Amino acid sequence: MIKKINQHSLGIYLVILAMACVQSGTAIAKFLFPVLGPAGTVSLRLGIASLLLLIIFKVKIVGRNRFDYAWCLLYGLCLAGMNLSFYYAIKFIPMALGTTIEFTGPLALAIILSRKYQDFIWAGLAGLGIALITPWSNTNGIHLGGIALAALAGTFWVGYILCGKLVSQKMKSIDAVALGMGFAFLLVLPFGLNDGFVEKLNIKWLLLGVCVALLSSAIPFSLDMRAFKNLSSKTYSILMSLHPALAALSGFIFLGERLNLIQTLAVLSVIIASIGSAITSKK
Repeated sequence: MIKKINQHSLGIYLVILAMACVQSGTAIAKFLFPVLGPAGTVSLRLGIASLLLLIIFKVKIVGRNRFDYAWCLLYGLCLAGMNLSFYYAIKFIPMALGTTIEFTGPLALAIILSRKYQDFIWAGLAGLGIALITPWSNTNGIHLGGIALAALAGTFWVGYILCGKLVSQKMKSIDAVALGMGFAFLLVLPFGLNDGFVEKLNIKWLLLGVCVALLSSAIPFSLDMRAFKNLSSKTYSILMSLHPALAALSGFIFLGERLNLIQTLAVLSVIIASIGSAITSKK
């Protein structure tokens, strides 16, 4: 029993660490947008991350079961769609707002999978935090296309959660991450080439791309695949409520965005919801 509880807690810590890496990497990635474009940045990030994982962990690429390739392709499709649509979204709207809208996908999944009344309380509290952190009073200046793209990213996020849970049970986690990320890179590469990111690369942007790749892809997705083994899709989805709070924090640290009182209350709201879901969820 103690082992199960410890493994469950480890899964929670891994998810939180993964989210912190993602938001830090996203904030840094925005510096690449003016030069490489959103698609170019995603291509560079996924390409470097997949290459590092394949080499470091000596992942077997050829000679696998065809079903392994099929699952990894589906997993890669979710990764590609989630990242590409989100990067294009935050090109037009603030990072915290994009993350908030994107989160509606996992939050909806958490409610659908909920089987205890406490889960609706935590999901509702997280939803309140999202509502508070969203700048509703500034809707006239919000790009509608950016909002739609963020919502699309949330849809792909749901697929990522469900597919990642299945893939982690069918093959070695790190293999699934490396191969899935490789497929994701191939899927987004045409968009990146259209942005002309290859011609614009130099040592400075390449090194920054390595940093983004580690923070936004290689490290967090590896942590997620490990966490999937210890957490239910429901618990994982509600824990994702920390993303808007961490996005706001990263925005403050890297982009100089400051939180007002309402936004601070929003951060506290989603943190309480996440802690509550972790305490009351089934192991």
